[in-house]
Amino acid sequence: MTQIFDTEGKFGAKGTVVPVTVIEAGPCVVTQIKTEGVDGYAAVQVAFEDIKKNRTNKPQAGHFKKAGVTPKRILREFRVTTQGAELKVGDVITCDMFSAGDLVDVTARTKGRGFTGVIKRWNQRRQPMSHGCSVTHRAPGSMGANSFPSRVFPGKKLAGQYGNEQVTISNLTIVKVDKEKNCLLVKGGVPGPEGALVSIRTAVKGGAK
Repeated sequence: MTQIFDTEGKFGAKGTVVPVTVIEAGPCVVTQIKTEGVDGYAAVQVAFEDIKKNRTNKPQAGHFKKAGVTPKRILREFRVTTQGAELKVGDVITCDMFSAGDLVDVTARTKGRGFTGVIKRWNQRRQPMSHGCSVTHRAPGSMGANSFPSRVFPGKKLAGQYGNEQVTISNLTIVKVDKEKNCLLVKGGVPGPEGALVSIRTAVKGGAK
């Protein structure tokens, strides 16, 4: 993340500091078009980030050769509607498909934090630090069950795996599109650690301004 100054007053008063996340968006190459007649659904498969040929296995190398593109590190598939009908194998998708002011949804896997307790995982309070609490200061406390129903209900917030899950943040605003560097400046933060793989799409609930 970084920050820029809003000199035009689009996000408040002129000179306002806007926190942004810089995302390298492409170029992505279309490697396969799936149709309802052949595959049962309509989708577009895109590839990103060049790699050496010896980094791919034979099926992957044949797939890229058939598409007429150089080997790529990442392959992802996106469902499309009639808007994706004009795409063809070999087409290059760049960041200029978005423009400043558009609302987008950003999806990525959050940073994995391993096995954590209820305080870090669910933001629960600790128990009193007095002598009467003994050694259960950060324990989850009562489970809420008595002689009836004599069990813990599913969904109880307990310690466990925290992070490393797919998260989507909706309706983030694109502040700037840098076509030369293939970068998008998105207002606010996005899921995942630095260098994580993210997918960006037009906001489902918001759309463009």
